[in-house]
Amino acid sequence: MKVSYSKWRWLLAPVAALTASAALAAPAALLNLPDFDALAGKATESVNISLDTSLLGLAAGFLDSSKPEDQATRELIAGLKGIYVRSFTFDEDFAYPAAQVELVRKQLAAPGWQRLVQTISTRDRTRVDIYVSVDRGIANGLAIIASEPRQFTIVNIVGSIDLAKLHRLEGKLGVPKLDLPAEGKDGKPEK
Repeated sequence: MKVSYSKWRWLLAPVAALTASAALAAPAALLNLPDFDALAGKATESVNISLDTSLLGLAAGFLDSSKPEDQATRELIAGLKGIYVRSFTFDEDFAYPAAQVELVRKQLAAPGWQRLVQTISTRDRTRVDIYVSVDRGIANGLAIIASEPRQFTIVNIVGSIDLAKLHRLEGKLGVPKLDLPAEGKDGKPEK
C-alpha cells in the first residue's frame, strides 16, 4: 500500500502546532544530567538516585500510612514524576568536572525556571542555587545545585510540588537536608 504525502499534509500543521504549544505550555522540569558515573571511582562518597514515577510509587509503598509523617510524605510524592540526585565528595579540591556542573546550571536559564535562592561565598568557594519551574502559577519542578571545593550535589525534583510542604522530603528518598523552615499549624512556614 502506498501512502501519498499530499493526502496527509493537511494534518502536519495542526499536529506541529499542538506539539509546539504543549512544549511551550509545560517547561521541562527534568534536567539533562551529565553522566557522572566515572566520578564514583574517584569520590570518597557518591550518591546516584533516579526515581521515576513507577519507582516513586514503589517507594511510597514502603512508607507506613499509620504514621502521620509517612502519610504526609506519601501525599507529597503522589504528585511527583521523579526525584534525581547526584552527589559526590572527594579528598581533593575540584576533583570533579566543574564545567559539567555549570552546564546543568545553564539549563536553569530556560523559560519557566525562576531562581529562589543563590548564595555565593568567594572565601569558601561555595555556591548554592535553588530554582523552581513554574507553569501557569504551579510549581512543577525544583532544582538545587550546591558546589564547594570537595563536593557537589544536584537535586532535581520533577512534578507538582507544594513548596510549603517540601521540608517533608528532607532526608527521605535521597533528598538531602535543606534546613527549610517547618510548616506551622496554619500551613505557613514557622519562624
